[in-house]
Amino acid sequence: MTKAPYPASAGTSAPGTPASQAPASLARRILLQGRYESLAMLRNGEQLILAVVLPLLALVGLTVTPFLDGLGASRVDVAVPGILALCAMSTAFTGQGIATGFDRRYGVLRFLSTTPLGRVGLIAGKVLAVLVVLCLQVVVVTLVALPLGWQPPAAGWLPGLSLLVLGAAAFTALGLLVAGTVRPEATLAITNLLWILLGALGGIVIPAERLPGPAQGIVHYLPSGALGESLRGAFLFGTVDMGAAFILLAWTVLAGAAAIRWFKWN
Repeated sequence: MTKAPYPASAGTSAPGTPASQAPASLARRILLQGRYESLAMLRNGEQLILAVVLPLLALVGLTVTPFLDGLGASRVDVAVPGILALCAMSTAFTGQGIATGFDRRYGVLRFLSTTPLGRVGLIAGKVLAVLVVLCLQVVVVTLVALPLGWQPPAAGWLPGLSLLVLGAAAFTALGLLVAGTVRPEATLAITNLLWILLGALGGIVIPAERLPGPAQGIVHYLPSGALGESLRGAFLFGTVDMGAAFILLAWTVLAGAAAIRWFKWN
């Protein structure tokens, strides 16, 4: 069973106890759990492929093919926002969902929830890990995209990164909802299948206007379509799509509330 990387005692240290023996604060426990979760994700080869390798392959593929012609100043300018959105979905939904599902199966979640970290600290640590890995993904994608000719407007970075964090929150809530309500094998199948479907037809990489007719009226209401469209607006034109932001917020609140209500710790 995984050993928690933080003190196991939540009580108050007795008089005369050395400072090094005092229990860590909740903030420090969350930071340590976030560090542990981040390293676990980065050391997992399958998750690295899903979180970094496949998005980069998609970026190069979209840059050298004509799928995105006519939607922006250059192919790479249109492709990068969608790839960043895909990174958020890969890490927050698929990666974290699968990891949480198997932690639940092997009793790790139940064990950690009874330690001084607690359930709130455990969830906070997972959210922190998603943000850390997402930051690394943004850096890697940027380093690859800039030599390919990506020229985002300076005004687009703040709204773009803010929307990316909001999208990661929505997908994290959805990932935890799936991981906490179905068997790990089902979590693996559901998250991978939705990654493929939303990545290809969910408006996250390919804009809605390039999708088949029946899908165009639906994808705007999906977290994938809302995140993809809002990031393209931010990094192409420096604008904030308030409608898409509201949809992402609604998915975050609804999925988060459902996860709190139905999440099973064992």
